[in-house]
Amino acid sequence: DRSFRIDARQLQRRFRSLQRVVHPDRFGQRPPKEQYYSEQHSSLINKAYQTLVNPLSRGLYLLELSGVEPTQETDCDADSSFLMEIMEINEKLADPKNEDVFEEIETLIKVKQEELIREVTAAFERDDLQEAKKLLAKMKYFANLEDKLKAKKISS
Repeated sequence: DRSFRIDARQLQRRFRSLQRVVHPDRFGQRPPKEQYYSEQHSSLINKAYQTLVNPLSRGLYLLELSGVEPTQETDCDADSSFLMEIMEINEKLADPKNEDVFEEIETLIKVKQEELIREVTAAFERDDLQEAKKLLAKMKYFANLEDKLKAKKISS
């Protein structure tokens, strides 16, 4: 189904089932051509799973399938309060004395991402692709913040 709402357990079961069929380990004694096809299909299945399991990449993929241009960082520039919130979180992350707020920031990011996932789900279910596109642009900002936070945690 082309739906933003997925059953993660069912997706994982399907992924494992497909991998069992085409995994390169099963083709070690087969002709080189079959080994090659096995590797290619296994790689495609991995890529598909990674795309679908992540809400942001799944949403972007659904927009692409619908012919909607990918979200750009500028797609939510009109929302100045949102951009101010992102800027404040970036400033907290940039301050080397703020290691004690990492957990607070991590919780805030998680809450915001869950809220955006609910809103994106609703937008896709209404077939409001432009709204989904705007919300996915916001999700990109939070994904970037999450990456910065992980990098900060590793370096400290």
